[in-house]
Amino acid sequence: MHSYPDTARTGGLSSLPRRAEGWLDQRGKWAWIATTVLAFIVFWPVGLALLAYIIWGKRMFRNSSCAHRHDRHARRWGPDVYRSTSGNTAFDSYKAEALRRLEEEQQAFEAFLQRLRNSKDKSEFDTFMDERARANQAADAAPETKPAEGPRPGEY
Repeated sequence: MHSYPDTARTGGLSSLPRRAEGWLDQRGKWAWIATTVLAFIVFWPVGLALLAYIIWGKRMFRNSSCAHRHDRHARRWGPDVYRSTSGNTAFDSYKAEALRRLEEEQQAFEAFLQRLRNSKDKSEFDTFMDERARANQAADAAPETKPAEGPRPGEY
């Protein structure tokens, strides 16, 4: 039959939520979702409370009948994904070497990109300075021109 925690077997109104929780846990997250939707339809404050319980109680990310699956998934895709072992030492050493090589290539590529950006910036700056120097030379070399004198008042 169903295995509920000992505290939920005692019966009574106070154990009803625990029995319901155990029953929903056995059926998975879709049972929790369906119950939440029904609670919203029947009486929205209960649905809201149930939704908060699911989110803050991490019910959406846990299934008691398959809790080991969540742990395995978290372990596989967690921060130590590159350091985990497969159990095969030859593969693990190949994987470690390949990851080391890829990290070195990534660092070399990032250094290349930085040098490329620096040279582009230097090139643009040099072009700007050359244009500025040419503009200053042209301004210095141009003779000062006085405005053309027109006829003086009274002269035609």
